Amino acid sequence: MKGSGALMITTVTLNASIDKAYQIKGFLNPGTVMRVSGLRNSAGGKGLNAARVINLCGVPVKATGIVGGCNGDYLLNLLTQDGIAHDFFRISGETRSCINVLAEDGSSTEFLEPGCEVTESEQEAFFDFFRYTIQESSMIILSGSVPKGFPSDIYGKLIRIAREYKKTVFLDTSGSFLKEGITAEPDFVKPNQAELEELSGSKLNSIQDLIESGNKLRKLNIRYVVISLGADGALLICDDGCFHGKPEKIHAVNTVGCGDSMVAAFAAALYRKEKPEDCLAYSAAVSAANALSMKTGYFDPADLDKILGRVTVKRL
Repeated sequence: MKGSGALMITTVTLNASIDKAYQIKGFLNPGTVMRVSGLRNSAGGKGLNAARVINLCGVPVKATGIVGGCNGDYLLNLLTQDGIAHDFFRISGETRSCINVLAEDGSSTEFLEPGCEVTESEQEAFFDFFRYTIQESSMIILSGSVPKGFPSDIYGKLIRIAREYKKTVFLDTSGSFLKEGITAEPDFVKPNQAELEELSGSKLNSIQDLIESGNKLRKLNIRYVVISLGADGALLICDDGCFHGKPEKIHAVNTVGCGDSMVAAFAAALYRKEKPEDCLAYSAAVSAANALSMKTGYFDPADLDKILGRVTVKRL
């Protein structure tokens, strides 16, 4: 492992948000007035979903990233209410809001604001802040979208800084940020099929195609390549081989945050020095348990206990 001296896991959310989950009766009907029957606000962003899950897994965690304005103050208050330790860099702009409309038919419609622009001077100051705030951690999770102003190689730069301090680095993003980020050799990536197809520039029509594409990533000195397969679990490609982890079928009520939960649980299990295939089983179970909760980045421990014993892991 590139990191040592396991102190805690730090999650990094550059484009944090106030996530608003709207529950509505019936179906989403564009062009009409829709009454919200239920509302839940949470500190949002993939890294913050991961931080809550890591905390539930019983592993020490700290959330960091970028916030600003009144929404930024509110986000930090929400994290405090969730019992998540945090240390964020402040900018002059306003933290964004994102809305997820959950209809009675189980459908989910998301409205994602892009986030305010981070100035060049704020970016330079953030790099210094990042060097400081990761010192007490052994693992760093970089995830999610990026606010305006940052270059496409921002994650690559952060990965290289973290590796200067011998940290184990997880990367969970997409598009050009993933393409640029993998050149810096993170320890872990979690693409889905669409993201792998974008990276490879070709259609992947079978499990074997996915495995071959994942192996190309592993040869870039990425130690753990996890390919998320939705309800079919995930593939893990690592030095120990290729594995498929799949939970039993569940009745999902909210799939938002399942990918973040998978990354968080894998990191928590790796922090506990579990074997890679056990990390896969645990992460698949936590991801499924997250889907049983209306909350984002959350699971009921009782649900996890039931699911974990029924996850199958096969060597491929």
